[in-house]
Amino acid sequence: MTQELGYAPLVELTRGGIVECVHFGAFAVVDSQGELLCSVGNPDLVTFPRSSMKPFQVLPFVEDGGPEHFGLSDEELAIMCASHSGTDAHVAVLRSIHQKAGLREADLQCGVHYPSDRQTSEAIRARGELPTPYRHNCSGKHSGMLAAARLRGEAIENYLDLEHPHQRRIRQTMAEMSGMRAEALIPGLDGCSAPVFALPLRAFAHAAARLCDPTGLAPKRQAACKKITDAMRAYPVMVAGPGKLDTVLMQILGDSLISKGGAEGYQMIGLLPDTHKTKPGIGIAMKFSDGDPDRRATFILVTAVLRAFGYEAQLESEAYLPFANREVRNWRGLTAGEKRVTELVTAALARLPRTGG
Repeated sequence: MTQELGYAPLVELTRGGIVECVHFGAFAVVDSQGELLCSVGNPDLVTFPRSSMKPFQVLPFVEDGGPEHFGLSDEELAIMCASHSGTDAHVAVLRSIHQKAGLREADLQCGVHYPSDRQTSEAIRARGELPTPYRHNCSGKHSGMLAAARLRGEAIENYLDLEHPHQRRIRQTMAEMSGMRAEALIPGLDGCSAPVFALPLRAFAHAAARLCDPTGLAPKRQAACKKITDAMRAYPVMVAGPGKLDTVLMQILGDSLISKGGAEGYQMIGLLPDTHKTKPGIGIAMKFSDGDPDRRATFILVTAVLRAFGYEAQLESEAYLPFANREVRNWRGLTAGEKRVTELVTAALARLPRTGG
């Protein structure tokens, strides 16, 4: 059934010399000119990017001059692109946004959950506190949506309605960046209650490439894209949190890429062009059919893709070792097998241009 839907075997786990588990998925690598450089599975698979869409959801607010109007810092812009881990540092930045934009925590309609940062979550529980909306991983995105409505004098009570003017702007912007018609983007309800739009992997990868390399777009959009990618790379801890894949990737490769994961096995990476513009930007979009709940398949595929682009040395960083680890270990710490990309993936990645190193 997975293959009928357009998924292919991407990552496998071995034990005793045989393959024990296979993660099916699909991915597409596209440059900023729209050329499909590499794919496995169906590159036109239509699926929801989930939180990988966040940098695009803040784009119309930045184009409108929202950060300048409210005096927001790049750190505050970065958390608007985030699935943050709910630390006290994240909450402090959110409070600052709300103070500058005239918002209250009660305006957030993202819901409530305990922080994904274990230390913070344990500290809250030990104090007998309940989490508040500021701790929700999507509260930065929601703060950006609320600020965008405030900027234009629009209602904030219904800021998540699909037909709210700001949600319509997001849909139109996502369509333009991906080269699609707005009506072709399939709406859905995200885990945080915000609208999210499904589109082909190829189209979303193209959008990611253009976000990193907006050459040829309108001047205002070019400036907004650069402001977003600069903010994400300057404040990677705001985009996710300590020890999280997106944060670590931008800490060790911040001169070269942005990274933003999404729920249910989605991951977006954008590679920036070099400083002399001799190489275009590149977008990578991947989706695992099983949702990859512990992210092990995502880590292996991301590592393989970035190595194929020539970033082997950077991925040897101590901070990245937990993500690059290919060993399958048992409870005694003994090696029982390995995690690896399939031969299908290896053959496809061999066709990629080496941009790093």
